[in-house]
Order: sequence, then structure tokens, then C-alpha cells
Amino acid sequence: MASNLLKALIRSQILPSSRRNFSVAAASTQLGIPTDHLVGNHTAKWMQDRSKKSPMELINEVPPIKVAGRTAACEGDTNPALGHPIEFICLDLHEPAICKYCGLRYVQDHHH
Repeated sequence: MASNLLKALIRSQILPSSRRNFSVAAASTQLGIPTDHLVGNHTAKWMQDRSKKSPMELINEVPPIKVAGRTAACEGDTNPALGHPIEFICLDLHEPAICKYCGLRYVQDHHH
């Protein structure tokens, strides 16, 4: 579907063609199995296992992190090799602010 959209955009001159040759053939593994088939099966198998919590359920169990200032800096992990790009998050709203990379929630710690 995406390859058909790309072809249509190039034909309509909305997206000019470049010197690169984009392959619109379906991707497959070395064994000739289409990758979208493998991804679909893997996702379906993972979703059927209800004995384990989903990543979103696990991250929602972490309580919001209290920050003294108006801005939080989230790196995902204390180890830079395991984290994500630094995300500066504004905490001016009353509800918790969420990191777009890892889903950790931050709130401003008001000292009243």
C-alpha cells in the first residue's frame, strides 16, 4: 500500500523523483518468507500471551516522578547505552507530563 502511494505521488509530481532507485518490491527474509508475514505472526503470538503484562501496563505501574523545577529531563535510563535521546519536558500543566520515548510520567513537586 505504501509503495502504491509513493508511486502515485511521484507520478503526480507532488513528490519529485530523485536519483535514488527505491525498490517497491515486498521485503523478504533470506528464506523467502515475507517480513510482513513474520511480523504479523510474531505480534499475534505476543498478544495472545496474557500471562505477561504489556510494556504499556508495566510503564503505567511506575508512579509519576516528582521534579522540583518546571522542566524534567528524561533519558529513559541512568545508563546512556540503554536510554533514549534526552527529552526536555515542560511541567506547567496540572496532570502528569509523559515522555514521548519511554512513557515515564513526570509531575512538578509543589512545596506548599
